[in-house]
Amino acid sequence: MGNCLVAQSGGPTAVINASLAGVVRANQLNPIYDHVYGGIHGIEGVLEEKLYDLTNLSGAEIELLRQTPSSALGTCRYKLKRDNPADFERLLTIMDKNDIDVMFYIGGNDSMDTVDALSEYAAAHNSKKRFVGIPKTVDNDLVPVDHCPGFPSAAKLACLVTHATRLDYDAYTRPEVFVLETMGRDAGWLAASCCLTGDVDLLVLPEVDFDREKFLAQVQKKMDEVGSCYIVVSEGAHYADGTYISAGDTANDGFAHAVLGGAAQTLKQMIIDAGIAPRGVVQDLSRAARSSNFAQSKIDVTEAYELGMSAHMRSANPEFTAQVVGVKRGNARKMECSGGSCQMIESYNAEFFAGPASEFANYVKAFPTDWILPDYQGITEDALEYFRPLVEGEPAIIYGKDGMPATIEPFNKR
Repeated sequence: MGNCLVAQSGGPTAVINASLAGVVRANQLNPIYDHVYGGIHGIEGVLEEKLYDLTNLSGAEIELLRQTPSSALGTCRYKLKRDNPADFERLLTIMDKNDIDVMFYIGGNDSMDTVDALSEYAAAHNSKKRFVGIPKTVDNDLVPVDHCPGFPSAAKLACLVTHATRLDYDAYTRPEVFVLETMGRDAGWLAASCCLTGDVDLLVLPEVDFDREKFLAQVQKKMDEVGSCYIVVSEGAHYADGTYISAGDTANDGFAHAVLGGAAQTLKQMIIDAGIAPRGVVQDLSRAARSSNFAQSKIDVTEAYELGMSAHMRSANPEFTAQVVGVKRGNARKMECSGGSCQMIESYNAEFFAGPASEFANYVKAFPTDWILPDYQGITEDALEYFRPLVEGEPAIIYGKDGMPATIEPFNKR
């Protein structure tokens, strides 16, 4: 029957392993492939033939894998270049050697570009090897999906931290500002989701060019009115000329993307230097938003798992290649009863689809500007309606003897 390969790439999420578990479990239920191999450290490890046999993971291991954060196979930020055929030839050789027919690649924008590039090369060289993408990103900036696995859990954690730190902030009488920074290099989805809590006073997103004077005027207004100001900023917030608010853009992550961080600290110091507040507090969510398995969204972990199963199921078709599976928001209605009367209301419903990898790669889905209120005042009700169902529910967590959520031993550490 041949074998398949699964690898993970880019920044991990709280549910990236659920998609991996979905592929493995789907093959146990419907053994299309003799073996399911895991590529250690993404495409970089696969090129070194670092493979781990996942075929016969036990049910208990699969359950733990679903709730284990980070990338259980290890990850990488390795860019395949279309003008360098050596890597492509090497990968096809390794796939031939291990009788691998299909490679599933779980990752973000650049990983979907890898799926597209590999598919193009295989077609151009009359190879029957197939490549399928399974998306993930906490930034939620992939098109053409409604949302991306990993984002709902990151948003849930962001909301939990926002509300908890707002309560902590409000306990003091001393004048100070609070600035929370989220991930989001090119899009402000994660920062915007914090507004679900109702605790955010000012919101700074990459989709709106930063205006220092206008922003400081709004901070001053809040401090004058209530003596406090809770600010959320996306790491990719920038001025009209493209310069990031943060100063940490001198390095890149291997894909020529700026390595950001420090926007919150910059805003805090800006406010202090303007004499608006004598002190400030900074909270950086950073990697916590993408690794907090204890705060998984039930919707998120379920969809990530089912996307893995969907990708496997669709791959039974020998023509299925150069495709990415994704989630769309469908129409559904449910009955709600209260006070002796019942009515049908609109409810959230996920629909899975597949589309060409070329439509997922190298595009950025920005947070809609018509969902952004002027003068850093937050987001519209339409935006809140978009976010609400994504963070609902908590999966049943399996705890270890130490009282901590149990996790599987990463395959790249075995």
